[in-house]
Amino acid sequence: MSTKPADTPTPDGNRRGKAPAGERAADWADGRLGIYGLAKSNMRKIFPDHWSFMLGEISLYSFIIIILTGVYLTLFFHPSMNEVVYHGSYVPMHGIRMTEAFKSTLDISFDVRGGLLIRQIHHWAALIFVAAMMVHMMRVFFTGAFRKPREVNWVFGFLLMMLGLFTGFTGYSLPDDLLSGTGVRFIEGVILAMPLVGTYLQMFIFGGEFPGTDIIPRFFTVHVLLLPGIMMGLLVAHLILVFFHKHTQFAGPGRTEKNVVGMPLLPIYMAKAGGFFFLVFGVIAFISGITSINPIWAIGPYRPDQVSTGAQPDWYMGFAEGLVRVMPGWEIVIPGGYTLALGVLIPILIFPVVLIAIAVYPFVESWVTGDKREHHILDRPRNAPVRTGFGAAWLSVYAIMLVGGGNDLWATHFHLSINTITWVVRIGFFVLPVLTFIATKRICLGLQRRDKDKVLHGRESGVIKRLPHGEFVEVHQPLSPEERFTLTAHEQHQPLEAGAEVDENGVERKLSRVAKLRAKLSHGYYGGDNQIPKPTAEEHEEITSGHGHH
Repeated sequence: MSTKPADTPTPDGNRRGKAPAGERAADWADGRLGIYGLAKSNMRKIFPDHWSFMLGEISLYSFIIIILTGVYLTLFFHPSMNEVVYHGSYVPMHGIRMTEAFKSTLDISFDVRGGLLIRQIHHWAALIFVAAMMVHMMRVFFTGAFRKPREVNWVFGFLLMMLGLFTGFTGYSLPDDLLSGTGVRFIEGVILAMPLVGTYLQMFIFGGEFPGTDIIPRFFTVHVLLLPGIMMGLLVAHLILVFFHKHTQFAGPGRTEKNVVGMPLLPIYMAKAGGFFFLVFGVIAFISGITSINPIWAIGPYRPDQVSTGAQPDWYMGFAEGLVRVMPGWEIVIPGGYTLALGVLIPILIFPVVLIAIAVYPFVESWVTGDKREHHILDRPRNAPVRTGFGAAWLSVYAIMLVGGGNDLWATHFHLSINTITWVVRIGFFVLPVLTFIATKRICLGLQRRDKDKVLHGRESGVIKRLPHGEFVEVHQPLSPEERFTLTAHEQHQPLEAGAEVDENGVERKLSRVAKLRAKLSHGYYGGDNQIPKPTAEEHEEITSGHGHH
């Protein structure tokens, strides 16, 4: 039996020492989980460096802040609708009957150390989360980042935003104050407007006649467990697909469909991301510290026989609110004695149709254009004028419905007739998106023409030169090769053709209606004057050969 110490030299001259505990633990984990191989292949993953990609990070960091502050608030909130008489720290409400949910929210605001700040951080982070999600999806839409192979990731992002809307609604309804209670009453009216099943669904959700005694505990369970759990699953899947598909990037020298130009995940990107997280957290905390939001003590507890003046939902629900407010109060009675409240039914049918159209748009565009290739280089919005026009038209509808959702506040603050505002919104719902689409498309085409002119003639220098024969011209500065490449890197798509109506033998071919429709839509997307041709080599040669005074 050998008595050599562990570090005695071996026959080959090397010392056989015992590895540190951390290294042995790492070896043990790597041998069973493959951590080293996984880290080696992913920790040096390249991410492009562009400011617009931070929009998704703001959404992620806001979601983390929501989870952290929500856990803290959960420790002190009592989701009960049992009525109590208040005798807490806020003296103006002494002796007022309220639910335990409202009382516990007051206690969090006035008795829990840091409770009011955490409440406001939680609420502001939720608003910023939804706003960042919407702007992030706009960036993805306008740049064409949803194209193959990222259609599924677009759907995941869409579902995250929709779940964020419903999570926000259930969250601001939990305090059971007069403002949020009015919003819950609004939703109850929407449910009752559903034909045949509305009354049964209302009784099932509320556990009886409105407001019942179960809606706050049920909202609490949905808000704290169900929706955040689904959102975390979707978020993980979303990030996995981002890693798997590699990140998109804008066109530029050295950037192709097969590479990514940027910085590695570790250590550079992670250091920047960590600093950006604390920056987002600091900005939200600063806003929460100086700006009050949802002061329930100034609103009071909910009572079914009262409605607060100027009751407005959080901005992201303003679209649905506006649809219902500006819809005429039509009602019809169908055979069987059923009354259909069309003033509510039509808006609640429009809302999901609009949402479904957003979710399936990537698949529709792929079918219309016939583009089945993978895309990792982003479009400049001006180079896809029809798509950009659609996006701008949708934003105009959203904006006009926000005005409709706050028609009473517009009327009182600007001393206008509420009927006038309502009619402007009704007409604008149909007219404004059409005008916005046309204007946006023309602007995009104008920008394309300007890019073509810059490629051919260079950039205006502001220097005026007089030629020998007396003519005054402006001297143009030629673009650098990098700038010229960036302005001409986009593809010139060609519309699909339905095919010849007769074959080579003169026999009439039967074209399906679907094929004809697809061809017409494709021409509407790419054909005609929907794109400005890129400058040809002949045009460039003519300009640079001295025929122009540039």
